[in-house]
Amino acid sequence: MEVWALVMFAVAILLFMLGYPVAFTLGAVSMLFGGIFLGLDFFNLLPLRIWGIMTNFTLLAVPLFVFMGILLEKSGIAEELLETMGALFGGLRGGMAISIIIVGTLLAATTGVVGATVVTMTVIALPALLKNGYQPELASGTIAAAGTLGQIIPPSIVLILLGDVMGVPVGQLFMSAVVPGLILVLCFILYIVFLGRWRPAELPDRSIESQNISIARALKGMMPPLILVIAVLGSIFFGVATPTESAALGAVGALLLAFVKRRLSLDMIKQATTHTTRLTSMVFMILIGATAFGLVFRGLGGDYLVENLLTQLPGGVNAFIALSMLMIFVLGFFLDFLEICFIVVPILAPIAELLGINMLWYGVLIAMNLQTSFLTPPFGFSLFYLKAAATVPIRIGQIYKGVMPFVILQIFTLALLFIFPDLVLWLPDLMDRVQAP
Repeated sequence: MEVWALVMFAVAILLFMLGYPVAFTLGAVSMLFGGIFLGLDFFNLLPLRIWGIMTNFTLLAVPLFVFMGILLEKSGIAEELLETMGALFGGLRGGMAISIIIVGTLLAATTGVVGATVVTMTVIALPALLKNGYQPELASGTIAAAGTLGQIIPPSIVLILLGDVMGVPVGQLFMSAVVPGLILVLCFILYIVFLGRWRPAELPDRSIESQNISIARALKGMMPPLILVIAVLGSIFFGVATPTESAALGAVGALLLAFVKRRLSLDMIKQATTHTTRLTSMVFMILIGATAFGLVFRGLGGDYLVENLLTQLPGGVNAFIALSMLMIFVLGFFLDFLEICFIVVPILAPIAELLGINMLWYGVLIAMNLQTSFLTPPFGFSLFYLKAAATVPIRIGQIYKGVMPFVILQIFTLALLFIFPDLVLWLPDLMDRVQAP
């Protein structure tokens, strides 16, 4: 029976690679194997599990953060940030690339919607980068990498889903990811600076678009996203609000910012709600399919088989972490982060807990690893977003080549977090001390 659980897993992965819809593939495969080996009565357990998903208060943060991100993208805050940062850093060698990474960081901390961020920055920044003499590979790689920072920097949809799947408080997971996210941003910036000295021909000496900009104007462009970051993450850090409540606060804040900028309209709200409904429905359909899949996988004894295999590895805990990270990284070349999050992580998380691994630390390692799935060819979603949104000629091969240094930097950051767990754990520990009576 345990062998059939592994066969079921392999069949599901194969069907994903062939392009079948994830949610329905999971449901169909689980019904097929469950019906044959466990009987249809086994699925009497499923409705109660689905009810638990649909009434989960934590998951309500998903549509709220998506709604907030779409509103900010439609209100033009991204364009203003890019213009401000471009003018601020344009006089430096590689200054425009650095400004894109900083803008990607601010947008990640306010939206967390990778697709909208990558598309917006591609439309606005890619022509300017190429016009100013940047190599197509570096220009596309910088935009794709900066756009995916929303996967690790909170508020991140990935962190919310991981927190629910792994049974870890989302607020603590948000705080655990702050420092790793900033380390990754610093690595990206240092790479651009180093490249400017090592291979200066790939970066222009200064931007022809650069101009003097006052501190007041720079602050004016940065204030809206900073206010939202403080409102969302600050309320969680000081224990004023739960992650779901802070998501509602962020959504209201995005509405107010759009209203203040006189860009709030019924059409904008309609577009934001439609996009939010589609994305949230997709996430929940996949979650329901994954619940059915997990139910049958455990019913066939697959969890015990995997547990026995991974707990008896030579090398103990470190071998398990290394193998699980390698598995997630390789699957990220072919599968979406949602598929990995809902299928692979529920199998690995109980084993990690059994081995005594700190689940906050392990969750951030997984989140950092999952972020690479947006950049790794051939199916990295950020690469497709960039190619589709590009208004200037750029080849997919140039995009693939451009993102590889940033993928290597992500792996380096992942190794750093593995060697120094305190980089992940010190901020949530500080939060606990601040909130302690």
